[in-house]
Amino acid sequence: MNTYVVSNKQRNLLLSGIVLGIACLGWVYVNDDATHTRFWTNFLHNTVFFTGISFMAVFFYSICVTAWAGWSSLFKRVWEAFGMFLIVGIILMFIVFLGAKFEWHHLYHWADQASVADDKILKGKSGFLNLTWFFISSVVVTGVWFFFYWRMRSLSIREDKEGDPSFKLHHRQRVWAAAFLPLAGFTLTLVIWQWVMSLDAHWYSTLFAWYCGASLFVSMIAMTILVLVYLKGKGYYENVSTEHIHDLGKFL
Repeated sequence: MNTYVVSNKQRNLLLSGIVLGIACLGWVYVNDDATHTRFWTNFLHNTVFFTGISFMAVFFYSICVTAWAGWSSLFKRVWEAFGMFLIVGIILMFIVFLGAKFEWHHLYHWADQASVADDKILKGKSGFLNLTWFFISSVVVTGVWFFFYWRMRSLSIREDKEGDPSFKLHHRQRVWAAAFLPLAGFTLTLVIWQWVMSLDAHWYSTLFAWYCGASLFVSMIAMTILVLVYLKGKGYYENVSTEHIHDLGKFL
């Protein structure tokens, strides 16, 4: 069993969950305050959380490829599947950006020009905390993440389809992975500062991005374990052993 097939029952269950989630969002929006604070807070929180898990899957996958790690190659498709959510994250963060630009929400104090004009701290940070930089972090950076992911994913699929006895495809993948790592480390800090820390723009921490990154990494590993246990229970990944789960557990 190599290809996971979603049954009609599972598809209906997932679609029901989506409909329920949209209905709950609608209920919160209608019953929220005038600026829909709770709705937009939930929207931002979930977008950052799941986009962060997707990013961390690509990031750790790149580490394993660069380090010639063989232990994770059996289930690398799980991390590649997680990475596909980046395209969803781009769309959702673009909506958050539009909300700030057109004042659909008031999550970011620095987005209000009148507040910035009367606030020494916000004015001092305005070179970074502005809509131009927020667009870069929300759309451009996540787009770059997805581009690197797509290149590595394409080479990984070609390895399986064409074979790679000379390791040429794998070497090309390692080049993309190694190039992604420093870029990812820097840009993660950028987006965390913009998306989350700037919610309270008067406060700052040089360690905040590292704490968030560590939390997202732990969440990604936990999700990996859950997915693998589920798939093994369905008869997939029979070669993923207790040792593999143990290795993931140590990272967790």
